[in-house]
Amino acid sequence: MFGGLAFMARGHMCCGLVQAKLMVRVDPDTYDRLLQEPDAQPMDFTGRPMRGFLYVNPDGVASAPALRKWIARAVAFAESRPPKTKLGGRARARVRLTKRLQPAASGRSDPPKRRRG
Repeated sequence: MFGGLAFMARGHMCCGLVQAKLMVRVDPDTYDRLLQEPDAQPMDFTGRPMRGFLYVNPDGVASAPALRKWIARAVAFAESRPPKTKLGGRARARVRLTKRLQPAASGRSDPPKRRRG
């Protein structure tokens, strides 16, 4: 979605990597305070900052405790959101594909046959 790698918690995007920066989704109520932290900056993906999303420069997550702090914030916010129950088009297609690629209950590991037409 943002041209990088994203991680989800309970169906909500919580963090990811965009180039060399950590992207975190945080509570919009704490957004302004978190922007004051060293190496945090607004996520300006569309030409307009997205409230609740921050970039953290590599220096801001260079140590394991610093990385854990930012990830914990992102996961806490994602887990505070109501769980997603309805899957969108792409997510629904991924679930169908994943189910098709799982081995059959009989223990066979043959790949699924493609239907023509």
